[in-house]
Amino acid sequence: MTMNSKHWLMGVAALLASTAMVQAEDMAALEAAAKAEGMLTTIALPHDWCGYGAVIDGFKAKYPDITVNELNPDAGSADELEAIRANKGNTGPQAPDVIDVGLAFGPQAKEEGLIQPYKVATWDEIPDTIKDADGYWYGDYYGVMSFMVNKDLVENVPTDWADLLKPEYAGQVALAGDPRASNQAILAVLAAGLSKGAEAGKASGEAGLEYFKELNAANNFVPVIGKAGTLAQGATPIVISWDYNALSWRDTLAGNPPAEVVVPATGVLAGVYVQAISAHAPHPNAAKLWMEYLYSDEGQNLWLKGYCHPARFNAMAEAGKIPQELIDALPPAEGYAKAYFPTIEEQGANKEAVVGGWDAVVGANVQ
Repeated sequence: MTMNSKHWLMGVAALLASTAMVQAEDMAALEAAAKAEGMLTTIALPHDWCGYGAVIDGFKAKYPDITVNELNPDAGSADELEAIRANKGNTGPQAPDVIDVGLAFGPQAKEEGLIQPYKVATWDEIPDTIKDADGYWYGDYYGVMSFMVNKDLVENVPTDWADLLKPEYAGQVALAGDPRASNQAILAVLAAGLSKGAEAGKASGEAGLEYFKELNAANNFVPVIGKAGTLAQGATPIVISWDYNALSWRDTLAGNPPAEVVVPATGVLAGVYVQAISAHAPHPNAAKLWMEYLYSDEGQNLWLKGYCHPARFNAMAEAGKIPQELIDALPPAEGYAKAYFPTIEEQGANKEAVVGGWDAVVGANVQ
């Protein structure tokens, strides 16, 4: 090695050490500022969604000086944006600091000026296709649309969207949200549209609405927001939901009743959710610290433990940062290989069609 190359390597090492020190100092300053604020207000984070119960507990354990104030766990993405709008200038406990919304709601929130930019330390490992270049919103995890089935009440487990239209499923099929406000339900309509051969976007929204019109006319559709409790009680024996929700509910039920989670044969849809910080956050530093925790190795693995594929999954897997038991606990990959990831534009066009047309076309008041 020449003296020049040696000096170059020493310079690179010094630069890396200096960068690490700056990052450590920045993190220490952020932690101090967040602790001074003393609170973080979240919204729409059910503890059985994506393992959020463990995620919140992990954040509390790491930062015991910060109180986590949880608003409306069962809210939908549209409700989260409305909570920011309704609380502009409000520094009280009803104003959310952070949101977790469907991909189509990220650009909408940015356009309305409802969110502020922030790039976490692991920013470069978040795929470019699921983040705003300026840092206003960024993908956090994704799942695949599935059917959760109460096997005590459903003799023949449906394996595809067309099956749900059969007379044997009368009064049994529900969505896990209101398709006029819930991203999960809006994308379930998109998936149904894909199963009918429609292209993702306005066409899938319109085809999906026709599908649910038919399902409702057959008296198979139940206008109740489905979840573990309604499935167990028999009010909604079949619930259309993200796989991670269904798998978590299955674990919670612990075989009472026995439940099966099915990825349909057609219309296999993957959905990405995104994080963002409110432009009017009363606790902006606590919000940034929360984002750093979510996108750390610990936070990403906690989401994976909750059956969600975290945004940094590929980079972490390549670096050997994912425990093998978490990978082994995931469902077989065969069904996921067919999953379609709709673009932001396709989701936006689908959302407009579904939200605008549900009442007129389907006419079922989901609540």
